[in-house]
Amino acid sequence: MAQVNGHAHVLSSEHHDHPDLEEMRTFGFWIYLMTDVIIFGTLFAAYIVLQGNRNGGPGPAELFQLGGIMASTFILLTSSYTSGLAVLAMHKGKLQALMGWLGVTVLLGAAFIVLEVNEFIHLVHEGATISTSAFLSAFFTLVGTHGLHVSLGLVWMAALIIQLAKHGITPVTKRKVNVISLFWHFLDVVWIFVFTIVYLMGVR
Repeated sequence: MAQVNGHAHVLSSEHHDHPDLEEMRTFGFWIYLMTDVIIFGTLFAAYIVLQGNRNGGPGPAELFQLGGIMASTFILLTSSYTSGLAVLAMHKGKLQALMGWLGVTVLLGAAFIVLEVNEFIHLVHEGATISTSAFLSAFFTLVGTHGLHVSLGLVWMAALIIQLAKHGITPVTKRKVNVISLFWHFLDVVWIFVFTIVYLMGVR
Protein backbone atom coordinates (compact mmCIF):
# COMPACT_ATOMS: atom_id res chain seq x y z
CA MET A 1 0.00 0.00 0.00
CA ALA A 2 2.87 2.31 0.86
CA GLN A 3 4.46 1.52 -2.47
CA VAL A 4 1.21 2.28 -4.27
CA ASN A 5 0.86 5.56 -2.40
CA GLY A 6 4.51 6.34 -3.02
CA HIS A 7 4.04 5.62 -6.71
CA ALA A 8 0.99 7.85 -6.77
CA HIS A 9 3.00 10.56 -5.05
CA VAL A 10 5.73 10.29 -7.70
CA LEU A 11 3.19 10.52 -10.49
CA SER A 12 1.60 13.53 -8.82
CA SER A 13 4.97 15.22 -8.47
CA GLU A 14 5.84 14.52 -12.09
CA HIS A 15 2.51 15.96 -13.18
CA HIS A 16 3.03 18.99 -10.97
CA ASP A 17 6.53 19.59 -12.34
CA HIS A 18 5.41 19.41 -15.99
CA PRO A 19 5.61 22.94 -17.45
CA ASP A 20 2.35 24.59 -18.42
CA LEU A 21 2.14 24.74 -22.23
CA GLU A 22 0.51 28.18 -22.32
CA GLU A 23 3.16 29.58 -19.99
CA MET A 24 5.89 28.17 -22.24
CA ARG A 25 4.30 29.78 -25.28
CA THR A 26 4.11 33.10 -23.45
CA PHE A 27 7.77 32.76 -22.54
CA GLY A 28 8.54 32.09 -26.19
CA PHE A 29 6.78 35.29 -27.14
CA TRP A 30 8.92 37.23 -24.63
CA ILE A 31 12.01 35.85 -26.37
CA TYR A 32 10.62 37.01 -29.72
CA LEU A 33 9.91 40.44 -28.24
CA MET A 34 13.51 40.73 -27.09
CA THR A 35 14.67 40.11 -30.67
CA ASP A 36 12.34 42.90 -31.81
CA VAL A 37 13.92 45.21 -29.24
CA ILE A 38 17.32 44.45 -30.76
CA ILE A 39 16.02 45.04 -34.29
CA PHE A 40 14.46 48.40 -33.46
CA GLY A 41 17.47 49.41 -31.38
CA THR A 42 19.67 48.77 -34.42
CA LEU A 43 17.36 50.74 -36.71
CA PHE A 44 17.26 53.68 -34.31
CA ALA A 45 21.06 53.67 -34.07
CA ALA A 46 21.36 53.61 -37.87
CA TYR A 47 18.91 56.49 -38.21
CA ILE A 48 20.74 58.63 -35.64
CA VAL A 49 24.04 58.06 -37.46
CA LEU A 50 22.65 58.66 -40.95
CA GLN A 51 20.14 61.46 -40.37
CA GLY A 52 22.67 64.13 -41.36
CA ASN A 53 23.58 62.42 -44.66
CA ARG A 54 21.05 64.05 -46.96
CA ASN A 55 22.96 64.14 -50.26
CA GLY A 56 22.01 67.78 -50.73
CA GLY A 57 18.33 66.88 -50.49
CA PRO A 58 15.59 67.98 -48.09
CA GLY A 59 15.76 67.27 -44.37
CA PRO A 60 13.12 66.56 -41.71
CA ALA A 61 12.14 70.22 -41.28
CA GLU A 62 11.26 70.49 -44.97
CA LEU A 63 9.52 67.12 -45.27
CA PHE A 64 7.66 66.27 -42.08
CA GLN A 65 4.16 67.57 -41.38
CA LEU A 66 3.74 67.43 -37.62
CA GLY A 67 -0.04 67.90 -37.72
CA GLY A 68 -0.62 64.55 -39.37
CA ILE A 69 2.07 62.87 -37.26
CA MET A 70 0.48 64.09 -34.04
CA ALA A 71 -2.90 62.78 -35.21
CA SER A 72 -1.30 59.40 -35.94
CA THR A 73 0.32 59.39 -32.50
CA PHE A 74 -2.96 60.18 -30.76
CA ILE A 75 -4.74 57.41 -32.67
CA LEU A 76 -2.11 54.79 -31.86
CA LEU A 77 -1.93 55.72 -28.17
CA THR A 78 -5.74 55.54 -27.99
CA SER A 79 -5.61 52.08 -29.53
CA SER A 80 -3.24 51.03 -26.74
CA TYR A 81 -5.87 52.16 -24.23
CA THR A 82 -8.64 50.23 -25.99
CA SER A 83 -6.49 47.08 -26.09
CA GLY A 84 -6.08 47.45 -22.33
CA LEU A 85 -9.86 47.70 -21.97
CA ALA A 86 -10.14 44.47 -23.96
CA VAL A 87 -7.89 42.70 -21.45
CA LEU A 88 -9.96 44.04 -18.55
CA ALA A 89 -13.15 42.78 -20.23
CA MET A 90 -11.53 39.37 -20.66
CA HIS A 91 -10.64 39.14 -16.98
CA LYS A 92 -14.26 39.95 -16.15
CA GLY A 93 -15.47 37.19 -18.48
CA LYS A 94 -17.25 39.64 -20.81
CA LEU A 95 -16.79 38.08 -24.24
CA GLN A 96 -18.78 40.64 -26.25
CA ALA A 97 -16.99 43.56 -24.63
CA LEU A 98 -13.66 41.84 -25.24
CA MET A 99 -14.40 41.36 -28.93
CA GLY A 100 -15.80 44.88 -29.19
CA TRP A 101 -12.72 46.57 -27.74
CA LEU A 102 -10.44 44.44 -29.91
CA GLY A 103 -12.52 45.53 -32.90
CA VAL A 104 -12.13 49.20 -31.95
CA THR A 105 -8.38 48.64 -31.57
CA VAL A 106 -8.24 47.15 -35.07
CA LEU A 107 -10.08 50.16 -36.52
CA LEU A 108 -7.76 52.62 -34.79
CA GLY A 109 -4.70 50.68 -35.90
CA ALA A 110 -6.00 50.62 -39.48
CA ALA A 111 -6.50 54.39 -39.35
CA PHE A 112 -2.90 54.78 -38.18
CA ILE A 113 -1.66 52.70 -41.14
CA VAL A 114 -3.74 54.74 -43.59
CA LEU A 115 -2.21 57.98 -42.30
CA GLU A 116 1.29 56.50 -42.49
CA VAL A 117 0.77 55.31 -46.07
CA ASN A 118 -0.52 58.76 -46.98
CA GLU A 119 2.62 60.29 -45.46
CA PHE A 120 4.84 57.98 -47.50
CA ILE A 121 2.91 58.81 -50.70
CA HIS A 122 3.29 62.54 -49.96
CA LEU A 123 7.04 62.15 -49.44
CA VAL A 124 7.46 60.20 -52.68
CA HIS A 125 5.52 62.89 -54.58
CA GLU A 126 7.93 65.43 -53.11
CA GLY A 127 10.81 63.42 -54.56
CA ALA A 128 11.87 62.03 -51.18
CA THR A 129 12.20 58.30 -51.81
CA ILE A 130 14.12 55.58 -50.00
CA SER A 131 16.98 55.93 -52.52
CA THR A 132 17.25 59.73 -52.38
CA SER A 133 19.67 59.84 -49.45
CA ALA A 134 21.03 57.81 -46.55
CA PHE A 135 18.79 59.85 -44.22
CA LEU A 136 15.65 58.86 -46.13
CA SER A 137 16.79 55.23 -46.44
CA ALA A 138 17.13 55.07 -42.65
CA PHE A 139 13.82 56.90 -42.18
CA PHE A 140 11.77 54.68 -44.47
CA THR A 141 13.35 51.53 -43.05
CA LEU A 142 12.70 52.47 -39.41
CA VAL A 143 9.18 53.86 -39.81
CA GLY A 144 8.25 51.24 -42.41
CA THR A 145 9.38 48.39 -40.14
CA HIS A 146 7.19 49.75 -37.36
CA GLY A 147 4.27 50.08 -39.78
CA LEU A 148 4.78 46.50 -40.93
CA HIS A 149 4.64 45.32 -37.31
CA VAL A 150 1.42 47.26 -36.78
CA SER A 151 -0.09 45.71 -39.93
CA LEU A 152 0.85 42.21 -38.78
CA GLY A 153 -0.66 42.99 -35.38
CA LEU A 154 -3.92 44.01 -37.05
CA VAL A 155 -4.15 40.73 -38.96
CA TRP A 156 -3.30 38.83 -35.78
CA MET A 157 -5.96 40.70 -33.79
CA ALA A 158 -8.64 40.21 -36.46
CA ALA A 159 -7.91 36.46 -36.51
CA LEU A 160 -8.15 36.39 -32.72
CA ILE A 161 -11.58 38.04 -32.81
CA ILE A 162 -12.77 35.26 -35.14
CA GLN A 163 -11.31 32.63 -32.80
CA LEU A 164 -13.01 34.24 -29.80
CA ALA A 165 -16.34 34.21 -31.64
CA LYS A 166 -15.95 30.47 -32.27
CA HIS A 167 -14.47 29.26 -28.99
CA GLY A 168 -15.12 31.99 -26.42
CA ILE A 169 -12.76 32.77 -23.55
CA THR A 170 -10.53 29.74 -22.97
CA PRO A 171 -7.00 29.34 -21.54
CA VAL A 172 -5.68 29.43 -25.10
CA THR A 173 -7.56 32.56 -26.15
CA LYS A 174 -6.71 34.23 -22.84
CA ARG A 175 -3.03 33.70 -23.51
CA LYS A 176 -3.41 35.04 -27.05
CA VAL A 177 -5.26 38.16 -25.88
CA ASN A 178 -2.58 38.86 -23.27
CA VAL A 179 0.17 38.36 -25.84
CA ILE A 180 -1.37 40.59 -28.53
CA SER A 181 -2.03 43.29 -25.94
CA LEU A 182 1.61 43.13 -24.83
CA PHE A 183 2.74 43.28 -28.45
CA TRP A 184 0.50 46.28 -29.10
CA HIS A 185 1.80 48.17 -26.06
CA PHE A 186 5.34 47.43 -27.22
CA LEU A 187 4.59 48.96 -30.64
CA ASP A 188 3.20 52.06 -28.91
CA VAL A 189 6.40 52.45 -26.90
CA VAL A 190 8.47 52.10 -30.07
CA TRP A 191 6.31 54.73 -31.77
CA ILE A 192 6.86 57.18 -28.90
CA PHE A 193 10.59 56.87 -29.57
CA VAL A 194 9.97 57.30 -33.32
CA PHE A 195 7.81 60.37 -32.70
CA THR A 196 10.40 61.91 -30.38
CA ILE A 197 13.67 61.04 -32.14
CA VAL A 198 12.59 61.16 -35.78
CA TYR A 199 9.88 63.80 -35.90
CA LEU A 200 10.14 66.16 -32.92
CA MET A 201 13.95 66.28 -32.87
CA GLY A 202 14.00 66.38 -36.67
CA VAL A 203 11.96 69.57 -37.04
CA ARG A 204 13.33 71.48 -34.07
